Amino acid sequence: MTDNILKLVRNNIKNLTPYQSARRIGGQNGNILLNANESPKSIFFKSKKKSFNRYPECQPNNLISSYAHYVNLSYDQILVTRGADEGIELLIKAFCEPGKDAIIYCPPTYDMYRISAKIAGVEIKEIPTIKNTWQLDLLNIELNLSKVKLVYVCNPNNPTGNLFLKKDLISLLNITLGRSLVVIDEAYIEFSPKESMKNYLKEYPNLVILRTLSKAFALAGIRCGFTLANKEIVKTLNKVISPYPISIPVSDIAVQSLELDYIELMKNRVLDSNNNRTWLMNQLKNITCVERVFESNTNYILVKFFMFKKVFQTLWDKGIILRYQNEKINLNKCIRISIGTRLESSRLVKELKKFSKKNMFQGAISEK
Repeated sequence: MTDNILKLVRNNIKNLTPYQSARRIGGQNGNILLNANESPKSIFFKSKKKSFNRYPECQPNNLISSYAHYVNLSYDQILVTRGADEGIELLIKAFCEPGKDAIIYCPPTYDMYRISAKIAGVEIKEIPTIKNTWQLDLLNIELNLSKVKLVYVCNPNNPTGNLFLKKDLISLLNITLGRSLVVIDEAYIEFSPKESMKNYLKEYPNLVILRTLSKAFALAGIRCGFTLANKEIVKTLNKVISPYPISIPVSDIAVQSLELDYIELMKNRVLDSNNNRTWLMNQLKNITCVERVFESNTNYILVKFFMFKKVFQTLWDKGIILRYQNEKINLNKCIRISIGTRLESSRLVKELKKFSKKNMFQGAISEK
């Protein structure tokens, strides 16, 4: 009987591997969670709303106005979504014909661009970043623009932590003008605010920017994101968004987080995170099981380890949960580490030093 039901499943879903989020793969079973790029510190809010018997606004006016003020854009350039992930999906839903159109994404990067397209039955063109620099391969992107409606770029990039050259992003906007939308995912932009492309929205009608409150604002639990674009794109996305995507408590807390006092607190958290990142990177460079520490502009770092499988499992068993990246293109032996508190980072360093000493590391041991 079950087999008969499964025959009803769409063919492209039958063999789909869902996005392996930190919580989905059991990454909450530790006492030091450095695997989901969340803020290690909580912010406490009290809901100002007391009644919930009415449906919320589809696009809460107060929240849009607050975010418009924060990013210095007009009200009609902003769509509120359930995290940036919903923005990724809405763009595919609104602009891509299944079985006809395509997207481009540039791995190693955030997998939801690819997975969202696959769910929608939209072709995926994979144009990896340049191996040794992780910069955009503009030549191959331009050669593969046929049928492409959306080009997704995560900047700063996850999981590599690098920034794309602004001149390359501008070149990408120029070569796609009139042909495709360039979707720049700025989920981590508060950690490198000068690198935002939001000031180019007036100049490039094909530019779309994704934002979130999950990272620097320390509000991953409320799932609130924003799509920034010209007003015609926002109007189009409003046609396909769910009737009531933003709950009243989410909107209430998000508005509070965008008050000036809370924005200052966010900036202080970013400064603290960036300082902890620098400290941790310097510490890791002196540990013998570490093969390479990559530069980062975010609240996480990518690290290449000798004996990487054993390092990952040893830390996991001690309740220090990191994020495995070895299976991704050009990330052999790599693990991503979210920036925790200084105390959490110190514990991580201590355990890695113990691991190195215990395994009598000589600097030549590797794992395939």
